[in-house]
Amino acid sequence: MTEWIALEEQLYLRVAKRVPRVLVRGEGCRVWDDQGRRYLDFVGGWAVDALGHCPPPVVQALHEQAQRLIQVSNQFYTIPQLELARMLVEHSPCDRVFFANSGAEANEAAVKLARKWGKRHRHGAYAVISTLGGFHGRTLAMVAATGKPQYQEPYTPLPAGFVNVAWNDIEAIKRATTDDTVAVLLEPIQGEAGVNVPDEGYLRAVRAWCDEQNLLLILDEVQTGVGRCGRLWGHQLFGVEPDIMTLAKGLGGGVPIGAVLAKERAAAFEPGDHGSTFGGNPLACAAALAVLREVLARDLPAQVERMGQYFSARLRELQARWPEIVEVRGRGLLVAIEFDQELAQRVLEAALERGLLVNAVKPTALRFMPPLIVTETEIDEAVGILDAALAAARTGARPSS
Repeated sequence: MTEWIALEEQLYLRVAKRVPRVLVRGEGCRVWDDQGRRYLDFVGGWAVDALGHCPPPVVQALHEQAQRLIQVSNQFYTIPQLELARMLVEHSPCDRVFFANSGAEANEAAVKLARKWGKRHRHGAYAVISTLGGFHGRTLAMVAATGKPQYQEPYTPLPAGFVNVAWNDIEAIKRATTDDTVAVLLEPIQGEAGVNVPDEGYLRAVRAWCDEQNLLLILDEVQTGVGRCGRLWGHQLFGVEPDIMTLAKGLGGGVPIGAVLAKERAAAFEPGDHGSTFGGNPLACAAALAVLREVLARDLPAQVERMGQYFSARLRELQARWPEIVEVRGRGLLVAIEFDQELAQRVLEAALERGLLVNAVKPTALRFMPPLIVTETEIDEAVGILDAALAAARTGARPSS
């Protein structure tokens, strides 16, 4: 393990603070490192591994498609791309699809689409309102859309046309709306900010404001989509529909793919307006098609809702025992616990030593994104490890009786 970590330090641009483990194999909800140690994975590739690691339907789809056709340009039609587009349209409120390679690319396409629509329908309006704490990707424009100053400051001046306002505050959106505004861009639940669930009625109020002002509502479902929150799409939890929706992460089950979906009224692109060399390639689309078929055939959103309720209940049992945990929040299998102090990294390290992978989304919070196939037994195991990790992380701490 040490030699691989040393090689990374020598060669790789240091853009992530890595956990000191070299992972070499995965199956279901578990992974193994290069020393043969096994871990229960509650990071799930940052909500990517929807069906777990190396799921047989995806492995088979990749194998079969790789023998048939891997990549051609979008100058030509390909069957997996169009089959996937049809399935997404049939199971969403949208009418048209464009495929990219990541969530950031999908969000870039969504903003371009909105700006093109603004030229036609709002006298050239171009500005997009997004929220503080929101996360929409790492490209330069998406850093401007992402309401996190620590991500923005190293890259100023940022592209113009993005306004970051307070999350969960409809009045802030109203105050920020001008004649230049074309769209509002939101995550149904903020993931990177620590799994922030909006107040009841917030998204409906945003939807109503967009309708009143003739704005587009763009919902970033990169993390909340494909069953993650107990519905196929996160917006279904809140009784709204987007004009434009973006997907990635769980859509490919581990294979890079992104998608932007749009209702017909927002479908302003014409040939030459946008494109991607690898976007929608046959291999990635075959994998995503296998994922979506499994999610629908097994009704995984319903299973996620049940497992999410069970997981949250078990975490609240921990909260009752450990006063350092001040909140358990989330929906489905996108869940976080908040501490009253900067405890997340120490708990992460203690959990790692005991065979559980978790994500310290911020110094005071841990985020959990296990595969959608996680079982009660695996949840019980994870909670048991967290209990022991809390005891180890808090010097002299003892759970309440």
